[in-house]
Amino acid sequence: MEFVFLTYPSPPELRVLFFLGVSLVYILIIGGNVFIVVAIHTEARLHTAMYYFLSSLSGIELCYTAVVVPHILTNVLQSEKTITLLGCATQMIFFIGLGSADCFLLAAMAYDRYVAICFPLQYPLTVTLTLCVHLVVASVVIGLFLSIQLVAFIFSLPFCRARTIEHFFCDVPPVMRLVCTNSHIHERAVLVAATLAIAMPFFFIATSYAFIVAAVLKIHSAAGRHRAFSTCSSHLSVVLLQYGCCAFMYLRPNSSYYPKQDQFISLVYTLGTPLLNPLIYTLRNREMKGTLGRVLARNCLSQSN
Repeated sequence: MEFVFLTYPSPPELRVLFFLGVSLVYILIIGGNVFIVVAIHTEARLHTAMYYFLSSLSGIELCYTAVVVPHILTNVLQSEKTITLLGCATQMIFFIGLGSADCFLLAAMAYDRYVAICFPLQYPLTVTLTLCVHLVVASVVIGLFLSIQLVAFIFSLPFCRARTIEHFFCDVPPVMRLVCTNSHIHERAVLVAATLAIAMPFFFIATSYAFIVAAVLKIHSAAGRHRAFSTCSSHLSVVLLQYGCCAFMYLRPNSSYYPKQDQFISLVYTLGTPLLNPLIYTLRNREMKGTLGRVLARNCLSQSN
């Protein structure tokens, strides 16, 4: 049993442009996120909890994009854009699982900022490297566990429509449209999984930032308030982008699915978010900008020698 993807451009000129565009973005994603991982692990001053979470986020996003982008590029070059039932299920497990891990990890990063700003004296004792490792591992394990349960449920249902997917890859909304049994019951099951992976971490993040704002407003110095807010601004920007796209895609009924609109949104959170995250964290973070300058300077010196 195979599924056929219908959304890829047919004219050769459009296929070439699509392939080149996605390839360029993917190269930038790899370069930006690899730079963050390498910079954090080589710079001693960045060996803190916040940057450990950031390097883990970049690592997850490298894996997250690797699940679907190479497959998209391969399909552009092939005449038959198909995927097997097992391949589709596997792609969904890792795509949804790593995407969910992203959401849980952003919640862990919000907790890190909450402790750092609200309890600065207890921060070194509370947010230890061991705790950071446990939170990262838990984010991935819980994300994959929820994903396996959801995908197993979806693929236990009968597919009675034409096995054509109006999407670039296997994702929950387009695959659920192929199910022909009572859709309302199944939509509720998907909504429960999406609530656990998206809404609950976002509620935790919102609560953390409510306490952070309350703590920052108590700071009498304007410079101190600005410094406290600036440490959170990058994370908050990423949260709004990530959760906005995910909530739009997964926290709504299947009846409101619009293929063209959803295909665009899926490309935003599949390619746009992993591309923008390194830019946001690098350009809005003084230490990361300093690290970027030092890395470029070292490369220039090594090439001149």
